[in-house]
Amino acid sequence: MSSGPIRYERLDAGRHCNYWELDPTLQFEARRVYPDDEFEWAQEVLAEFGEVLGHRMADTADRIDKDGHELKSFDEYGERLNEVEYHPLMAEQEEIAYEQFGITHDAFHAPPGREEPVGLSHTLLMQALLSYVDTGFCCPVSMTTGAAIVLDKFDDGELSEYFEGLTARDLTDHIEGAMFLTEEQGGSDVGANEVLAERTDEEGVYELYGEKWFCSNIDAEGSLALARTPDAPEGVPGLSLFLVPRTKPNGEVNESHFRRLKDKLGTISVPTGEIEFEGAEAYLVGEEQKGFKYMAEMMNFERLTNATGAVGVMGRALLEAKVRAAQREAFGNPIEEYPLMRRDLVDMSVDYEAAAVFSFEAARLLDERERVGDDSTAYQLMRLFIPVAKYKTARMVVDTTSYAMEILGGNGYVREHTTERLLRDAQVLPIWEGPSNVLALDVLRALERENAHEALVPHVQAKLDAVEQPVLAELADEIESEFRDLQNALGRLAMEDEEYAQYHAKRLADLIFDVVTAALLVEEAQWQLDEEENGRKALVAQRFVQTRFGEEEAYGINSGDRFAMEDDVFASIVKYAPIEPASLD
Repeated sequence: MSSGPIRYERLDAGRHCNYWELDPTLQFEARRVYPDDEFEWAQEVLAEFGEVLGHRMADTADRIDKDGHELKSFDEYGERLNEVEYHPLMAEQEEIAYEQFGITHDAFHAPPGREEPVGLSHTLLMQALLSYVDTGFCCPVSMTTGAAIVLDKFDDGELSEYFEGLTARDLTDHIEGAMFLTEEQGGSDVGANEVLAERTDEEGVYELYGEKWFCSNIDAEGSLALARTPDAPEGVPGLSLFLVPRTKPNGEVNESHFRRLKDKLGTISVPTGEIEFEGAEAYLVGEEQKGFKYMAEMMNFERLTNATGAVGVMGRALLEAKVRAAQREAFGNPIEEYPLMRRDLVDMSVDYEAAAVFSFEAARLLDERERVGDDSTAYQLMRLFIPVAKYKTARMVVDTTSYAMEILGGNGYVREHTTERLLRDAQVLPIWEGPSNVLALDVLRALERENAHEALVPHVQAKLDAVEQPVLAELADEIESEFRDLQNALGRLAMEDEEYAQYHAKRLADLIFDVVTAALLVEEAQWQLDEEENGRKALVAQRFVQTRFGEEEAYGINSGDRFAMEDDVFASIVKYAPIEPASLD
């Protein structure tokens, strides 16, 4: 069993600390989803990264957010530059992430101390920790890995120099990636894209014409863009994928016009702007008219990054709230001692556990799919879980950061206390990589095209059947009942028309998240009781089931519930204190 509760009152704020050591939830998920040999290697790396993030990058991220970057489209003579003048501290951020910790390297090349690369679960865990300080910077970090995934899978070797740059550990060789999808007239309707790709006399080399409306990491040298050749059919089937760098191999600036940087609410550390291609030199990735299929590989990773990034932002916001609640006195006592604040902190903590376990289950499945290929149960589950994870965590992180700001009071609303930046940054997460309606419709596609329900049902059932601890039996029965409702809902939607299914798509995604998360939490509780004789995860699972599935008269006011008020419950869920299994009865 762990040594005792975390003493949040000893911190001045959620910085100048080690984020890895202060987050047993992420530690638990890493131990669960990493292969054993990778976890043994990764523990030291994650601890070192958490230390640097808390003691250095937490401060520099705030300073970068305050000052931002500046676009230099032209020099003083009117010659095209297309350069972003970055905040000076960005160089340090990049050195730490890319060179010191190999965040875009280690999934493709063996890191120091290993003979083989690590899985993408490690990359996503590192990105979750990075999002503790700056989910804006996590965007180019993630897109660099995503672009490398695409080239690794679909390039025939012609673009190997770019792949090596994307995955280089040495900053002198390293380049960043980007994904340019959005056009003003299309938005989420990618099939409406109009950017044109004209063939040249050189095989595999094209010239792009048209505009991309929302280009995050606008000046990346490893940018991937969808475009349509002149003879291509309309819609998504006619799209091809191109690598279009900021500069050509001869060093000249590519024929593009970087019009402006967006004046965004948050994620200031990543420059996002508008690009007009004016015959930009671009290189075909794979085959023509397979662009969306290729880009879907990057999209899957980016959506999962969005989810694990949301987990990181939630973790930081929750840390700030816990520190403030432990320190702030009102009417003679720390506010964490009052029943209503205890209930809020418990429920915020349970939400965090839920977001983490579902997101990293999706990460585990992505890793497994990379090992065994598309024709697998892991692929079916991954295709279902990734849009659900992105949709749910994106909404949860906005709620969590907003309430963390409230706990800090007026201080939470000003820049010096970080929660206002966390909220500004979090607000883009429901928008990046597809809004909630698009994601809910993708859930329907995963069920219809990939028959994901065929993998979902035995996946959940196996977890419930494995429950052996008597203290979990009643919880498992409640989840089983909701699981039957989910199966009935899937059957009903399969018999109804398309419009009916679309109308209920988000509620279906909600139900899938709640049932799967409950099953995962009970599985974790079973393991923790067996291996550590600790009932903490059982309490988390109990509260999750109670708040998601309970049918309470008068909103529970008449229920007699005092769950979060109990000292041992509060200390266990919020402060990670171990709890004796016998006290669960």
